[in-house]
Amino acid sequence: MKNVDVLLGLQWGDEGKGKVVDYLAPKYDVVARFQGGANAGHTIEFGGHKFVLHIIPSGIFREGTKNFIGNGVVIDPVIMMKEIEELTNMGIDPKKNLFISQRANLILPSHRLLDAVYEQSKGNAKIGSTLKGIGPTYTDKIARNGLRIGDILYPNFEKKYYGLKSVHMNTALSLGPIPDCRIDGYSISEYETLWLQAIENIKELNIVDEYWLNGCIKKGEKVLAEGAQGTMLDVDFGTYPFVTSSNTISGGVCTGLGIPPSAIGRVFGITKAYCTRVGAGPFPTELYDETGQALQKIGNEFGATTGRPRRCGWIDLVQLRYACMVNGVTDLIITKADVLDSFQEIGVCKTYCVGEFIEDMPLYLDDVEAIIEKLPWSPIKKDLPKTAINFMNIISNFCNNTPIMAISTGADRDDMVILHE
Repeated sequence: MKNVDVLLGLQWGDEGKGKVVDYLAPKYDVVARFQGGANAGHTIEFGGHKFVLHIIPSGIFREGTKNFIGNGVVIDPVIMMKEIEELTNMGIDPKKNLFISQRANLILPSHRLLDAVYEQSKGNAKIGSTLKGIGPTYTDKIARNGLRIGDILYPNFEKKYYGLKSVHMNTALSLGPIPDCRIDGYSISEYETLWLQAIENIKELNIVDEYWLNGCIKKGEKVLAEGAQGTMLDVDFGTYPFVTSSNTISGGVCTGLGIPPSAIGRVFGITKAYCTRVGAGPFPTELYDETGQALQKIGNEFGATTGRPRRCGWIDLVQLRYACMVNGVTDLIITKADVLDSFQEIGVCKTYCVGEFIEDMPLYLDDVEAIIEKLPWSPIKKDLPKTAINFMNIISNFCNNTPIMAISTGADRDDMVILHE
């Protein structure tokens, strides 16, 4: 029974996944996050208001849709409870339709300290961490040292917590003097107090085992798996080492939710009509001129989580076809097409030059030159102009004839041109 569809980003994140999940959510019974943590920021706009979610799935605004945080997600209890409080103040009761895997790992305050210490120790080789403790938490998970949501229900939880905290502090000290690190404006001890209180609050939520989601699937309920970050930040298939610490591709859905591959149906791949990247790392089509600045300004390209300006460039079809391949994308969704309306001419990359011309993704992109082809552009109105149709056909054809399902033409949930269901 293939009643689990997947929605994920095909670039370096920030593709507009939150809006599309919110748009599609009424068609699904469950929206499930399968990886990442509070380093993701999914922005949703409707009714003249803007909302940014970091941990809670983007189906939370749709009444009747259940929202599941899978075992592949890492959770900072303080950030999650703050998010729940903000939703509650808006008249939404997330406790009613929010479910959390008992196997999801916890981000400790000392994980966030380690994140800052590791990044500082790298000097000029920083990877651009969001400093949310994501990397150190996944490190502990793989090293079999982590604490999980289910652990908070056991009487030895505090003993395990302080034991792991001690290991983290010794590790930090081994790298030199611990910096005067503040976590979201709080000292380490202040944040720890908030963290322990948030743990008590989490105990009141719906903590479930792996039978819960599989039970939904068995009953025939439709599930939408929601990815965070983007394909090029995947720890295996992204621009390593400038990547996140989890598998952001569709292969991570099964391990991040505890479901079988046979349950997966459609894979919706989200890409901007141009390209952006936050933080360090190679970016072949990056524009360093006024055009890049214009894309950044018109597209409001600033990180939803960090506020950092996003680097901007033209769409990279070599990269996009690669992302479609490793994800098995069945449907493309193009976002921010309206941002191009300020230009009479746009760019597209179909070829790299690395001493020779290639159309496949190499292991490293550091010395890659993107060959840019220019195309005319006319503003999108109610109907797609010929220039937009041509652009979409080029994208679809280059990506092995993957059909384009929809085009987003604005920030609001209703600003969508649906080409097929």
